[in-house]
Amino acid sequence: MRRLWQWFWRGFQPYWLTLRRPSVHYSLGFLVAAGFVAGIVFWGGFNTALEATNTEEFCTSCHEMRDNVFQELKTTIHYTNRSGVRATCPDCHVPHKWTDKIARKMQASKEVWGKIFGTVNTREKFLDHRLELAMHEWARLKANDSLECRNCHNYESMDLTRQSARAAQIHQRWLVTREKTCIDCHKGIAHHLPDMAGIPQG
Repeated sequence: MRRLWQWFWRGFQPYWLTLRRPSVHYSLGFLVAAGFVAGIVFWGGFNTALEATNTEEFCTSCHEMRDNVFQELKTTIHYTNRSGVRATCPDCHVPHKWTDKIARKMQASKEVWGKIFGTVNTREKFLDHRLELAMHEWARLKANDSLECRNCHNYESMDLTRQSARAAQIHQRWLVTREKTCIDCHKGIAHHLPDMAGIPQG
């Protein structure tokens, strides 16, 4: 182990000495300013790339999404409705808060892995994995109290008198007490449900 450390240090030592040596050509102020500008450029580039991956165009750029779940979304009220307000993929699947968004993007890196290895690259494979994929997303929404749903559907703003008696009763019973959340009752609201045979409901 000691020999390995010595070998590493011999290779790294010139770089360490360069980092510790005062700059001959540039002032400390210039180096700080250059670091600040580089930080802004990096941060701007990072956020630009982050937002570029947060669009419906990006989500549907791979055929797995475009040919499966996106086609289903297009038949629902979330895509076309009388008000003209349309929910896009990131509206429902990516949190709006920055820290939660970063966590979701890190979690979504598994989808890149799936793309590379063709986990759902055919309709048959997609249908085989559909229940597993849906359950992951339902669990995520359950854990965050259907946050993405609530970004548009605010219970405090609901006019219960304009809902059916049954819907109003259910919303009052479960949402006020927070015993249930949107996804508990509204699975399949934007995509077809998988085969739920043998899965306990509720």
